Amino acid sequence: MTVTADRWTNWAGNQSAEPSRVVTPASTEELAEAVKQAGAEGRTVKAVGSGHSFTAIAAAGDGVLVRPEGLTAVRELDRQAGTVTVESGLPLAGLNRLLAAAGLSLTNMGDIEVQTVAGATSTGTHGTGRDSGSLAAQIRALEIVLADGSVRRCSATEEPELFQGARLGLGALGVISAITFGVEPAFLLTAHEAPMTFDQVLADFDRLSQVNEHFEFYWFPHTDRCSTKRNNRSQGPAAPLPPFKAWLEDDFLSNTVWEGACRVGRAFPKSVPAIAAVASRAWSERTYTDVAYKVFTSPRKVRFIEMEYAVPRETAVPVLRELKRLVERSDWKISFPVEVRCAPADDLWLSTASGRDTVYIAVHLYRGTAELGYFTEVERLMTAHQGRPHWGKLHTRDAEYLAAAYPHFGDFTALRDRVDPERRFANAYLRRVLGD
Repeated sequence: MTVTADRWTNWAGNQSAEPSRVVTPASTEELAEAVKQAGAEGRTVKAVGSGHSFTAIAAAGDGVLVRPEGLTAVRELDRQAGTVTVESGLPLAGLNRLLAAAGLSLTNMGDIEVQTVAGATSTGTHGTGRDSGSLAAQIRALEIVLADGSVRRCSATEEPELFQGARLGLGALGVISAITFGVEPAFLLTAHEAPMTFDQVLADFDRLSQVNEHFEFYWFPHTDRCSTKRNNRSQGPAAPLPPFKAWLEDDFLSNTVWEGACRVGRAFPKSVPAIAAVASRAWSERTYTDVAYKVFTSPRKVRFIEMEYAVPRETAVPVLRELKRLVERSDWKISFPVEVRCAPADDLWLSTASGRDTVYIAVHLYRGTAELGYFTEVERLMTAHQGRPHWGKLHTRDAEYLAAAYPHFGDFTALRDRVDPERRFANAYLRRVLGD
């Protein structure tokens, strides 16, 4: 096990910590020993993934920070059971490729693949889907190291209460060492991307989100234009984007050129509406068919900060209309588009889709851009409509608000009291959102 003393900073650069030490265990046994040692010293323990959370959920303070690089093994691929078991530090990109090589796939995923499997599931990472939910909803079993250093394995039939909490556990119950995902035979997706006006999308939102397996759209503030994406399973044949076109549109334009545009907008805010008008027309209609993970995910290199709220499906259209009015009557200059995705209800205690069909509304600001009340007003709007904040994205909600927003919040905190009474895995963020 490697032990160092390093400063930790997240991907967006808005969160950092100076832990007493950083450990990189190479096995579950080494991880358990690190937790035991921290307990003997009276120190807290926090595990990090790839640092793609915008909140301080992984900040270790002056405790022990557990890095994931040594826990990336593939333990088992069971075709008959339709499962794959991997260690917690494996990046989603690695999982996607090993599954593709075996002719298998996750059912759904988010729009990037740089997170670790444990980091992504523990914070509620999701994509968009009519019938398929978050990454955590695809977990079939997991292995977790608890505060006393014991290693526990849990599933729907083995320690089911721990399993129910730990699938999406915010790192508050222990350190996950391995995850078993349900998988299925590899499949193709046909993506159809097309521009629409804001009013067209909202007028047809219910139908678009029901007739397509995966529907999402981006609205460009200061314009009436949206970019829509419909992903549906296909019998093939595969017809991926030509390599140069994929690089030009999904990397060069979406990252290199977009980075430059964002810098201009940050330096000269009055230019943002003009930039938005040009950007909203840069994404033209296109259709392609490829293996699922290549359609679900794309490179995201431009750094930003983000707030995302989950609102009940039936409130999404009025919330989005009010959001547009908020932007129009403000002095904000918003360069990043607003992202809208869908998810079905699930039964995970702390899932943002727990017990209700959900629409996710995400707002972003380019790094270094003055916030000027944008996130504050968006959060006020979302909470007025029973919004639940994404655990890994910026928000100001506390345990009192969240206890009323989640039907099983009390079940989770009771489980936490049982498995971590001394708060070995607590930090300032978790104390705010879960209570002491």
